Amino acid sequence: MADATDTESRKLLRRLRDAMAEDRAGQARLDNITHLIADSMGTEVCSIYLFRDIETLELCATEGLKAAAVHQTRMKLGEGLVGRVARSGKIVNTADAPSAKGFRYMAETGEEIYSSFLGIPIQRLGENLGVLVVQSKEAREYSSDEVYALEVVAMVLAEMTELGIFVGEGAALGARHKQPVLIRGTTAQEGAAEGHVWLHEPRVVVTNPFAEDPQRELVRLREAVDTLRVSVDQMLDGVRSGDVEQVQVLEAYRMFANSKGWLRRMEEDISRGLSAEAAVEKEQSTARARLSEAIDSYLRERLHDLDDLSNRLLRILTGQGQDTGAEMPADPILIARNIGPAELLDYGRNLKGIVLEEGSVGSHAAIVARALAIPLVIRAGRITTEALNGDQIMVDGDQGVVHLRPDDTVVSAFRDKIAMQAQAQERYTSIRDIAAETLCGTTIGLHMNAGLMADLPSLENSGAEGVGLFRTELQFLVRNQMPKRSELSALYARVLDAAQGKRVVFRTLDIGSDKVLPYMKPNDEPNPALGWRAIRVGLDKPGVMRMQLQALIRAAHGRPLTIMFPFVAQYEEYTAAKAEMDKALDRERILGHPLPETLEVGAMLETPSLAFAPTKFYEEVQFLSIGGNDLKQFFFAADRENERVRKRYDTLNVSFLTFLESIVARCEATNTPLSFCGEDAGRPVEAACLAAIGLRALSMRPASIGPVKHMLRQLDLGALRAVIYDARDRGEQSVRPAVMEYLRTQG
Repeated sequence: MADATDTESRKLLRRLRDAMAEDRAGQARLDNITHLIADSMGTEVCSIYLFRDIETLELCATEGLKAAAVHQTRMKLGEGLVGRVARSGKIVNTADAPSAKGFRYMAETGEEIYSSFLGIPIQRLGENLGVLVVQSKEAREYSSDEVYALEVVAMVLAEMTELGIFVGEGAALGARHKQPVLIRGTTAQEGAAEGHVWLHEPRVVVTNPFAEDPQRELVRLREAVDTLRVSVDQMLDGVRSGDVEQVQVLEAYRMFANSKGWLRRMEEDISRGLSAEAAVEKEQSTARARLSEAIDSYLRERLHDLDDLSNRLLRILTGQGQDTGAEMPADPILIARNIGPAELLDYGRNLKGIVLEEGSVGSHAAIVARALAIPLVIRAGRITTEALNGDQIMVDGDQGVVHLRPDDTVVSAFRDKIAMQAQAQERYTSIRDIAAETLCGTTIGLHMNAGLMADLPSLENSGAEGVGLFRTELQFLVRNQMPKRSELSALYARVLDAAQGKRVVFRTLDIGSDKVLPYMKPNDEPNPALGWRAIRVGLDKPGVMRMQLQALIRAAHGRPLTIMFPFVAQYEEYTAAKAEMDKALDRERILGHPLPETLEVGAMLETPSLAFAPTKFYEEVQFLSIGGNDLKQFFFAADRENERVRKRYDTLNVSFLTFLESIVARCEATNTPLSFCGEDAGRPVEAACLAAIGLRALSMRPASIGPVKHMLRQLDLGALRAVIYDARDRGEQSVRPAVMEYLRTQG
């Protein structure tokens, strides 16, 4: 690239820097900038469009178009060439704008006399803030040098917009991070919480995007990259050879850190007039933009690696580490792009709520959040770029909605909701020690799900009769290496101690699918939910299963013990697992360790196939627990991580209820104890219907026991069953409408 071009680029940035430094109002600064850009680029028109809301762009400043159009011309995302640039995040460069795809003529601007059009997205870390446009009467495409120079300018405009340099009147020039924001995500853990933002990774702020001395900035960048390379090498040296996944991530880090192309692009940006920090952030924004479009999972992972590496490099350059000196608020709502289970457990019950920009319903973070009973919303787009430490925030885990910096009306309504929930919980406390007996005299056993020692105080407080599911995989997920048998035995013993004689059903290791251990080699499976997981892993790696079974036997130390095998799809898998149980008992007997006073061995029914297993299986298994979450997704062939299909299928669908009823009938015929475990067990309406079709034990999160018990104690199951059967006989797809109408008539 010619030195003259570089000099012109630096000249423009210097003029911009001087314009920013002037003591002017935001609008005056914008007007001056459009004049400077048009003058430097030799174009008749330069315009800046910024978002006034998430869907609408507004012309905020222009040189060359009619002044009266400023703050009057607006367009929706995707509308016209400007809207096309904003929607796609891609440059539009055309010599003949009126004939270009998506062109929209706006008479009030007077732009009909201009042929050429160059639109550059104003982006910061993948977030579109607006569009920078230059236009000329001459029909020409702008050169790659001109496009590049304008990209650099757009990056500076994005940084200045973030810093509030252009604050003025009107929505489009409103101060960022000051306005109320409503973000819709996905519910991963129910509940409502109010608090203040605590960022897991505080945002790095680039306060000076301009290079005073390009040579000095180049030296700073190269020294920071060298430091980064050394730190990545040290991390690699410190990782155990067995931590395959960590090694792979760090190898990718090292590849990018040593990438000559990555460094060359940043050096080129510095030669154009950007500071080292701004050059890194420009590259990071490009990676974020590509990440949002990437479909291939491998490419997405690599772009994530590049994004994370850019953050590390920015922290080295700016000195803005994790510890910013900010004090965690008393009521923290954790905000993160994503987070691992160990990091989440470090925060523990201090958190009032969690909001993730990514994540999944079955992710490790979601599992821990459920165990800690902390409201969690996932897939909350833009939350990490919108939120600042200390911002007021309200998390509605029931609806999957986040209110950031809410206005007074939202605050009032939300607090009313929390107060009503608190009143309801008080009402539920009054029936805590009373059985869940229906009006027709049927008693339903209500049990709680758990996975951490922290859950166990809920056993007494919630009124649960016992632990219907203790997820043992959490102790494996939060470690970087396989736990020792002695560690597991001590933990399981503390669980039994805390239960104070109440029944605890320990589910053996349920890994695979969305729960991959950090120290086990990941399997590249096209559909992991249907792949190598749970009991299949245990039977293929019997050493791990035996170790866990021995730990459970030793933890019981002569007390009653209940063990359940997950994801059993056929009879022979249960018999093979039971054989491992017998071997573990024999070994413990030989070693002289006390055996459990009583031992119950059961299975989870999570696949439709097990519902049709031989009668001998039902006679042999000591109890069954329906795993509602997995069973429903396999029954309807609807991935529960896929929002587009998951919500189409109702638990109260006639087909599904009829299927569950057939399982109840088989268990009644063989006198096999049966329970239902899953999210639906904790929803009062669904729980009532499950009880009406014959299920006599339900296991749910502790907070759901009160509402479910309250509902059951007001119902006649025979009458509700009649409503369900009537709806089925009428050919209705779901019994929900009929059930809801019946419940309304019952008050």
